[in-house]
Amino acid sequence: MLYSHRDEKSLSDPVCPVAEAAKCLGDKWTLILLRNLAGGPTRFTELERTGEGVSPSVLSSRLRELDAQGLVSRTSYNEIPPRVEYELTVKGRDALQVVEALRAYGTKWLLPEVALVN
Repeated sequence: MLYSHRDEKSLSDPVCPVAEAAKCLGDKWTLILLRNLAGGPTRFTELERTGEGVSPSVLSSRLRELDAQGLVSRTSYNEIPPRVEYELTVKGRDALQVVEALRAYGTKWLLPEVALVN
C-alpha cells in the first residue's frame, strides 16, 4: 500500500521509518552486497569478484557495518587457509524486498533497452 507522509502520525515525529531505512540501506555497496548474498553463504573473495568494482578495504568495512547492524552474519572457519563466509540474517533477508523493488524500478525505467520497449 502506498501512502503519503501525511498518513504518518505527524511531521514533527522524531523518527521517520523511511529515513531510518534509507540510512541503513541507502549506500550503493549495501544494496549490491545484499543482492550478492541473497543466494546464501558467500566467501569474501566471491563478494570481491561480484562487487561491481568495490575495493577490498571498502568491502571489508561495509561487511563489518552490515554485521554490526544485524543484516549479515560472519562465520570464520578454523582452517588453513582461513575461510570466512558471510550470510544474510533474517533482518537482511527482509531487506531483499527493497533490493527487488529497486531491481523492478531499474528494469522498467532505467535500462535503455527496456525503456525503448515501454
